[in-house]
Amino acid sequence: MDEFRVIESPAEFDDAVARLAGGEGPIAVDAERASGFRYSQRAYLIQMYRRGSGTFLFDPPQIPDFSALQGAIHSDEWVLHAASQDLACLREVGLDPERIFDTELAARLLGMPRVGLASVVEELLDIRLAKEHSASDWSTRPLPESWLRYAALDVELLIDIREKLGARLDETGKADIAAQEFDAVLHKEAKPAAAEPWRRLSGIHAMRNARNLAVARELWLTRDALASELDVAPGRLVPDASLLAAARVMPTTRRALADLREFNGRASRSELDRWWAAIERGLTTTDLPAVRVPNDSPPPPRAWAARNPEADARLRIARAGILDIAEQVEMPVENLLTPDHLRRVAWSPPAEVTADAVGEVLARLGARPWQIEATSQTIADAFVEAAQTVEDAATSAS
Repeated sequence: MDEFRVIESPAEFDDAVARLAGGEGPIAVDAERASGFRYSQRAYLIQMYRRGSGTFLFDPPQIPDFSALQGAIHSDEWVLHAASQDLACLREVGLDPERIFDTELAARLLGMPRVGLASVVEELLDIRLAKEHSASDWSTRPLPESWLRYAALDVELLIDIREKLGARLDETGKADIAAQEFDAVLHKEAKPAAAEPWRRLSGIHAMRNARNLAVARELWLTRDALASELDVAPGRLVPDASLLAAARVMPTTRRALADLREFNGRASRSELDRWWAAIERGLTTTDLPAVRVPNDSPPPPRAWAARNPEADARLRIARAGILDIAEQVEMPVENLLTPDHLRRVAWSPPAEVTADAVGEVLARLGARPWQIEATSQTIADAFVEAAQTVEDAATSAS
């Protein structure tokens, strides 16, 4: 592997910017976070490689301003693997590309059986990448030399991967499709903050009592505030399962909470007063949460046959048609068309079922032009067939 430089000072940063600006071709970019260890999703290491420039490992906590780097390279193509995972933390420090090549997404569009970076590298370059540090705590300082070498190697191979994937996209006629997908990833709007983020508690959907939900809410909010203050991943303080156990049991005294074996985690006893205060608030509040939260999503497909037989027929027949197309173009069906888009148009089809009308609905939902071109006629035909199938069944029953 090439030599790499760890950038920790203003002088080193200025030199790295000059070298990257003077390099050739696209720029490989990767970022390492401390997911599962820290509350924030900030980048604790940013790796870049460019031919003619070298490999640079930037230490964001030591670099207060990335604007010079952004100004030097923002208009060049950035090559990332699974770009949607890194763009947010790169933007947090002011790094935002104008165009990207996503090697993971390209591998999906090409129908490669495994699309993790190590698998793609092995298939295309016949090099085995060790991934032993992928889930490490990258907020650790100083970073071990072996971790730094692992991080550097990830970006050093991305340009070679990009070239091989780009050639395959050209050979299969998928280059324009890939360009639309890369652009969609780059410009995808961030999801708005959830109105009730505590409802993301794993397993909370099984709770059907407002008082239990109130206790769960107060515990989650309390844990989230403490996790944010300490910059520790919430589950490392008290896991979701423990919060839910306390919300189900609803202990009526501090002692009962302390005796609850299912309530565990490294902060479950050291912060017992904090958790008990949260439970008390949940037990006494008059602001009870709704047991069921209305949304505009269609019901689960398993309920369609009973609630809306024609929608069920539309979905079943259209799914089969979409699966056939996915097999023909050799890509995962979920990349051909987002499953939720198909469910929504099947549940609420246009008044006049034509390919153009279906395409308009898909476009409003966020489907790309190539997806609409590939699927809208098949979906429209499926909907017409479904209507006839339901009508024939009704006639036979009568």
